Amino acid sequence: MKAQLSAQVASLCDFLFTILLVKLLGVFYLYATFCGSITGGMVNCFINYRWVFGANDCKKKFVAMKYLFVWTGSILLNTWGTFGLTEWLTNMRWVNHLLGYYVDDVFILSKIVVSILVGFFWNYQLQRTFVYRNRDIRAFWKHLKHKS
Repeated sequence: MKAQLSAQVASLCDFLFTILLVKLLGVFYLYATFCGSITGGMVNCFINYRWVFGANDCKKKFVAMKYLFVWTGSILLNTWGTFGLTEWLTNMRWVNHLLGYYVDDVFILSKIVVSILVGFFWNYQLQRTFVYRNRDIRAFWKHLKHKS
């Protein structure tokens, strides 16, 4: 439950920042998505470290290194996933016909879909099993190999 609340707060920051950049400043949605992902990631890391996973027994520098790895993947997946889905949807004739003037806002729908998928299948899983645990990277990879 705490992880869900943390993700929602981080997503709110991410989405607000992204939409403000696009709608108020005219920033291309790809760059705005990237900046929003960075903002949301910083908020998420802080909340998760302090409150969600209670990782006070983990050294901050190791948490930071592991989080940076997961966060980089998350940013890439969110940015390029949103871009790919948006471009795919906007190139569909029926989407353009259905949405008309609002077709420029398709990136918001794409961002929601991609954020949910990346949040559950990448961020949460890796934060729960890797980032906020007192494990070294070698032990983590060994653990994954034994599961498969």
